[in-house]
Amino acid sequence: MACFAHEADALSLPAAARGGALGKALGRLLKQDGFKGKRREVLIWNAAGRFKAARYLVAGLGRRAALSPEMIREAAGVATRRAVALKAKRIALLLPAPTDGVPAAEIAAAAAEGVALGSYRMTKYLTAEDETGLSLAHADLIVAQEHLSAARSGLARGRTRAEATNLARDIVNEPAMAVTPSSMARVAKEIAFQKKLGIQVLEKKDLAARGMGAILGVAAGSHQPPCVIHLTWIPPKGNRPAPRLALVGKGLTFDSGGLSLKTATGMETMKLDKAGATAVLAVMSAVAELKPPVEVHGIMGMTENMPGGSAIKPGDVLRTMGGKTIEVLNTDAEGRLVLADCLGYAQTLKPDQIIDIATLTGACLVALGPTAAGLFGTDQDMVDALLAAAGRAGEKMWQLPLYDDYADQIRSEIADVKNTGNRYGGAITAALFLKHFVHKDVPWAHLDIAGPAFNETDQAYLRKGATGAMVRTLLTYIDDLARA
Repeated sequence: MACFAHEADALSLPAAARGGALGKALGRLLKQDGFKGKRREVLIWNAAGRFKAARYLVAGLGRRAALSPEMIREAAGVATRRAVALKAKRIALLLPAPTDGVPAAEIAAAAAEGVALGSYRMTKYLTAEDETGLSLAHADLIVAQEHLSAARSGLARGRTRAEATNLARDIVNEPAMAVTPSSMARVAKEIAFQKKLGIQVLEKKDLAARGMGAILGVAAGSHQPPCVIHLTWIPPKGNRPAPRLALVGKGLTFDSGGLSLKTATGMETMKLDKAGATAVLAVMSAVAELKPPVEVHGIMGMTENMPGGSAIKPGDVLRTMGGKTIEVLNTDAEGRLVLADCLGYAQTLKPDQIIDIATLTGACLVALGPTAAGLFGTDQDMVDALLAAAGRAGEKMWQLPLYDDYADQIRSEIADVKNTGNRYGGAITAALFLKHFVHKDVPWAHLDIAGPAFNETDQAYLRKGATGAMVRTLLTYIDDLARA
């Protein structure tokens, strides 16, 4: 059994946990242990059979005046991770009362996300029984009767978002030997069949027929054939046309750097370079359940980047689907090449908006650190809406500029553009490169998730490894777009 307490009010447990012998015992224990109710603070009491539950847990929420969905998500996740570490198979959470700023539905949604994200662990390749047994089987969220209907609605929404996030984490955590472009296409087909999504997979010959020379160039050094996966959600016809959103994801199932070879340590986590495409796949899976009145297209450019004998070389020139040419100076700046063709393909769908998502640059990680995504965009209203969605989803995002004069760095003498500039402002020049391949009249945003896609250490409700970055933000954004 778990409940929550606020900072500076830690001895005042929720009403349902204050009464009788249990409430008195918990109150005494909180006082004795100096529990303050700060964020991420946890107290665990082994009741030793004195009460109904075997253990009781109190999680700190921080200050009551600052209560937000993220605080609840974090506290629920931290509580769940502690419960899982104690080999608990079931947990019940007594949710805090709603406030004017955080209604019951939002509290339940955030708690559901915290539990599902906090209990996640990839055990597929573990064999030790003490490791594989660390999983939660059941969770109950307890609310007052008058909030039950709203809480059920929030629970359903939060569970769908968390399941989509965990799907993305599962796929990104898989090694490159298990997830190839072709196997990603098979997974997408299975999801499309189960969720009744439209799907088209462009194989290598289809890419050549469409003139998609950039993604083919990246794939040239690999034995694994590339593909572009296109999933479609079209809502039932309503009274007015649905807005059309294209999501474009970078899907490098492994990135060695090509002939511009990465260091050995630099390659250790390069299975994560499919995180953008995986986020798009996860969002499409959830959209099929949430059924927003928004037409959503998920486009994933899938390939490996390997240094085979036929690999592209520094100095080569590639021609993209739209006809523009790219001088390749660094074969490790390959994600933007894949996206160039995928953005060109997206525009054939005549979308109202395009958002691309990619683990694109180490420069963005240097600029914003390991937990924040960089956001670039050509339409400030769209940028502001994405920032607001990220805030409510509990994901860090910061807008970075598209300075026109930085484009001088990627001007080529022999092609329309070159694929890399100098070492300074690398996240900006990468975004400016992508801007070359988006029509000026189409609102476009670029999310660089090089930092938050993969945790090197445990972080609150997201343990070490893949995070499913931006899945919840994009689902929140689509929900906002549906309501606009």
